Amino acid sequence: MKLNIAVLAGDGIGPEIIAEALKSVQAVCAKFNHELTYKEALVGACAIDATGNPYPEETHSLCMQSDAVLFGAIGSPFYDNNPSAKVRPEQGLLAMRKKLGLFANIRPVTTFPSLLHKSPLRSELIEGADFMCIRELTGGMYFGRPQGRSEDGDTAYDTCVYTREEIDRIVRLAYGYAQKRRKKLTVVDKANVLATSRLWRQVSQEISAEFPDVETEYMFVDNAAMRLVQWPKSFDVMVTENMFGDILTDEASVITGSLGMLPSASVGIHTSVFEPIHGSYPQAAGKNIANPLATILSAALMFEYAFDLKEEGKLIREAVAASMDAGVVTEDISEKGKAYSTSAVGDWVASYIKNK
Repeated sequence: MKLNIAVLAGDGIGPEIIAEALKSVQAVCAKFNHELTYKEALVGACAIDATGNPYPEETHSLCMQSDAVLFGAIGSPFYDNNPSAKVRPEQGLLAMRKKLGLFANIRPVTTFPSLLHKSPLRSELIEGADFMCIRELTGGMYFGRPQGRSEDGDTAYDTCVYTREEIDRIVRLAYGYAQKRRKKLTVVDKANVLATSRLWRQVSQEISAEFPDVETEYMFVDNAAMRLVQWPKSFDVMVTENMFGDILTDEASVITGSLGMLPSASVGIHTSVFEPIHGSYPQAAGKNIANPLATILSAALMFEYAFDLKEEGKLIREAVAASMDAGVVTEDISEKGKAYSTSAVGDWVASYIKNK
């Protein structure tokens, strides 16, 4: 099979973790006789520095021409510490989601036996936790207009907007995943306060009648946040709007014991994007200490979701689990002072794939 991939490393540790993911991608392609082609492009702060645009048209064209996008991270302290900046790296991420029609972010949350003790939650609460968060990506407060500040700068405003069509398509997507899993869907909203959430609940209730085989529950976002730490194993598939999903998925990441272990897939109308959920971690950039496993696991999702190559994705996940069992991990999850570099972990995982 021919695999044509756009590689957007981005900022901070992005280039380092993407390099290690590519080692696993290349190893898998060699093992399964796939023909791999990939091209790199700029996004984020590095794109602003080079072109003035965080998501240049050249980058978008490459994404549109590719079968999948492997994405690193964006963000820079220069822009984080400059609230008056007119152009920001995060605008590139939002533009990419909008222009590629990436209306759904899929984040599987699973636990690893060797990391249970790293979680702030008790092992008996999280052992065996396995659920999926589906976050709407192109609507809500992040994209709603009007947005801005008053002329005197003392008042700021953001607008949350959702349409029936936006809600319908992602709720149906969530039901599809629930049918393939344990047949339970949790719709998260704030319908007791927000008009947009009441539309979410109305549309979801209408759609639920078409999926009688799936148990549907409706939950306010504050209750969902509490349930995630009290009883994470109660969830199967969770679907929610953009900002709620942004917050809840980061909360869910601590269940695994490390933010550096969770992959994600953003899917929609055009090319899908596969990326780790962590940020650019600029403090570690260039030090060869960042955890590449979430990016490598994102590559596994890419094989499964973009190319429908299940065995290839399974092998990558097996290799990651083996590296953790062998203690070949970076300092954030290492034990007894023994830590490996970013590149050493990537080499080990790729070698496991080659020799399996």
